[in-house]
Amino acid sequence: MVIGIVVVRFGGFGFGGGDGDGGDGSGGLGGRGGITELTGVIGSEKRDFFEDPAVIDRLDELGYTVTVKTAGSRHIATDTDLSAYDFAFPSSAPAARSVAEQADSKGIFTPFYSPMAVASFQPVMEELAARGVTREEGGTWWIDMQAYLDLTREDTRWRDLGDALPSQRTVQISTTDVRTSNSAAMYLALMCWVASEGNQVSTEDEARRVADGLTPLFYGQGYTESSSAGPFADYLSKGMGAKPMVMVYEAQFLGKLNREQPRLRDDMVLAYPEPTVLSDHTVVALSDGGAELGRLLENDAELQRLAAEHGFRTSDPAVFTERYQDAGLPEFIDSVDPPDYHLLETLIETVGSHYTSPEPPEGEHEE
Repeated sequence: MVIGIVVVRFGGFGFGGGDGDGGDGSGGLGGRGGITELTGVIGSEKRDFFEDPAVIDRLDELGYTVTVKTAGSRHIATDTDLSAYDFAFPSSAPAARSVAEQADSKGIFTPFYSPMAVASFQPVMEELAARGVTREEGGTWWIDMQAYLDLTREDTRWRDLGDALPSQRTVQISTTDVRTSNSAAMYLALMCWVASEGNQVSTEDEARRVADGLTPLFYGQGYTESSSAGPFADYLSKGMGAKPMVMVYEAQFLGKLNREQPRLRDDMVLAYPEPTVLSDHTVVALSDGGAELGRLLENDAELQRLAAEHGFRTSDPAVFTERYQDAGLPEFIDSVDPPDYHLLETLIETVGSHYTSPEPPEGEHEE
């Protein structure tokens, strides 16, 4: 289930005495002239952050060598030998809490987060606005998720909305495979809250009942990919006819916007579900060295600035606000909490039981 390895190697000034070996959960800290070697398992959407030369340079200044393997948050929490790592860095608070329960956690840190959002197109938003599903305020599009759910239950086709998208496809937000992907699981948690009339499920029986009613939102899409990068790439390259609306992390969209040659066209827009769910990127320290890295990611001004460059909302709100003050992003986003990990697993398993395709094989689980 580990899908990739990124190795960041450098020397520098360490934080303790003696050479560290890391990678076995020991989190050894190097002394002056030495290094601190750490190994972590992370959600795949943070790969670009750890591969960023500027992040590598900053960690170099702090005296760290970091090796990260990528895996889906669900698999980090259920199928990973945590003893091999100094830290785990899943993409959701429920998964992080599950990891902390299993391991001898040395601390939990949330250096940044990302609201779940919808990558779409101006004509699509305008068509939905005519049905009372979306609205634009101050240059930001919002999606009324109750109105959206009602529309999907009517088996509405895109062609029924108007001439902008004469497609026979059912009006749906495209997601990843909920059995393997955190972004789809967060969408499921959100729709569960909406379907429960503004309450989160509190028992397994309730979770199964509500999830049963939401299954068409997932298996009705047909083939779904294991990584959020897949449908977002289709959105960017194939356009409105293929992916009118895609559930994404806000950071994915902003990350593309920040590129020197962004692939975003003028009619592409980022819309916010109302309410939405926040994807909390949470470091669970499994060694003293992992705890030190968690503190640095959370408190080091330069690492926070670089996280904002990658589109993440930082633990220091001022850092993100300064970076995007001219982008017209909303400061307040209405959000709801996902259920606890065990109830979220019940939701996923219930929806997953309706799939006719096999779960993506091991080695393809991403975010």
